[in-house]
Amino acid sequence: MAEVLVLAELNPAGEGVLKTTLEALTAARALGEPSAVVVGAPGAAEGARDVLAEYGAARVYVAESPEIDEYLIAPKAEVLATLVAERSPAAVVIPSSPEGKEIAGRLAVKTGSGFLTDVVDIAADGTATQVAFAGATIVHSKVTVGIPIYTVRGNSVTPTPAPAAADVEQVPVQISEQAKATRVVDRVVEQKSSRPVLTEAAIVVSGGRGVASAENFSIIEALADSLGAAVGASRAAVDSGYYPHTFQVGQTGKTVSPQLYIAVGISGAIQHRAGMQTSKMIVAVNKDPEAPIFELADFGVVGDLNTVVPQATEQIQARKG
Repeated sequence: MAEVLVLAELNPAGEGVLKTTLEALTAARALGEPSAVVVGAPGAAEGARDVLAEYGAARVYVAESPEIDEYLIAPKAEVLATLVAERSPAAVVIPSSPEGKEIAGRLAVKTGSGFLTDVVDIAADGTATQVAFAGATIVHSKVTVGIPIYTVRGNSVTPTPAPAAADVEQVPVQISEQAKATRVVDRVVEQKSSRPVLTEAAIVVSGGRGVASAENFSIIEALADSLGAAVGASRAAVDSGYYPHTFQVGQTGKTVSPQLYIAVGISGAIQHRAGMQTSKMIVAVNKDPEAPIFELADFGVVGDLNTVVPQATEQIQARKG
């Protein structure tokens, strides 16, 4: 079976790999036998092998060096380019994060290959599915030059276990002087919330313009906390200054696909729908019965969120005992 290289996206907190890596491994199986590539500082692969094995990695190429984290993305692209030259894989699959997209672009230039970004599905013949215009158009594309490179859009593929050997192979790291052109001089660790990570949460409660103020977002947070959920926001809410941009769900924000998505005070513009429409269950609360979000919702409540949401939170807390 043909080998497919999958770049592992490491958890910045040092706790294995991110969910996006498991999604990429799952998508890669359509093309052949996935091999994970872990590139980072010494110890980066610790704790990652077991989960990579669980989700189908036949091999794990480990490229560790203190210099990897001292410079920006170029060294990771060089490691991948070396592996591509040595292994001649059927394809390369990378999570579609900002870093992943840049690595894919650099790898495409280094290998003379075509690449497709933000794909949501990959067929056995290499045809990729992409969505355009906020999900209004479905595009099917195929790389015709070099070794196909794909970046898989987060929360578009459901990670599925497929146990494999995950045999570890060490890869020597040689970073060119050109790749050292930009050095990392400082890192600031973002303060971690006690809530789940937005893109990986099983339940997401999002507020929109209808929340009416930053102070009123405490209603959304209270409901989310009662459910053990992540908090999200629509672009309108973010643009109005109600909630930080890092929590924006939508075409220009994050894409989520939780088991339960609760949209509060969100009209349901196509920009927002593009980031949450694959959620398994959608509940909408809006005082406007004609709001477009109700067309997408499995359950809808027409009412004032200032009344409905606190009552729901109270009932949830009561049932939790």
